[in-house]
Amino acid sequence: MHIPPHENANRPIVDAGNATVPLVYFNILRLRAGESHDYRLPGTETCVVPATGTVTVETGGETFAGIGQRGADVWDGEPEGVYVPTGEGARITALTDTETFVAGARFAETLRPFAVRAGEIDVVQYGSDDTKTHRKIKHILGAAQHGRVGRLLVSELYTVGAGGWSGFPSHKHDTDRLPDETRHDECYNFRFRPGYGSGLQMLQRVDNEPGDAYHVVNGSTVLIDRGYHPCCVLPGYEMYYFTILAGQSQRSLRQFFQPTHAGQLATIPGIMDMVAKFR
Repeated sequence: MHIPPHENANRPIVDAGNATVPLVYFNILRLRAGESHDYRLPGTETCVVPATGTVTVETGGETFAGIGQRGADVWDGEPEGVYVPTGEGARITALTDTETFVAGARFAETLRPFAVRAGEIDVVQYGSDDTKTHRKIKHILGAAQHGRVGRLLVSELYTVGAGGWSGFPSHKHDTDRLPDETRHDECYNFRFRPGYGSGLQMLQRVDNEPGDAYHVVNGSTVLIDRGYHPCCVLPGYEMYYFTILAGQSQRSLRQFFQPTHAGQLATIPGIMDMVAKFR
């Protein structure tokens, strides 16, 4: 499902219990310096990540000041985030003008809040220019945070260079059938550099049968409920997408690669390192 960019007035783009991805929550907050936004989500753990600007986050009796150091856009520095436990109230106060992502996953237990600073981001880069699969992933809530988080995985994905594919070889994660696959609902929010760039999100429900394709632009949100889902960016442009994964029965992600294209795994340098970082 594709949700075109729109002015959401700080209301959830993907609310808890969404019909397509019921495990996921996603909001974008746009605040001027000095403004605050309060929220509390029963049954949902969240992560606050400034796309641009700097915020202070108060939650669970703790204050995390100066979160986010990026200026012009998501390419302008490293991400930072704050984990907000299930059911805890959170206040986000803008220290500068900010656009802030709030990512969430359904989870019943209440854990402890914590911040992830730029120096703690887990980065993996894989693929190659020759295979048109070169990309970098910055894990905010990745494998390094295992044990501190319930079911939520939050990352930022960048194409390296201009043009190319991401999420290939195609994979899916819509069924709990360990050890081969786990169900994780997924949500993307796309950005392009320059901002008038665009790309394509594929969604193939069944191997070797025609699927759907969405034209994604700057600010597009895509919901992935089931099926194989590679995406690509036009030649000459860079692509970023903010990624939320919410597990049904466990946090660690097990991807099932599309049988038709699984042989391509051997051609893409470092891809198994990428797979390991989601576990």
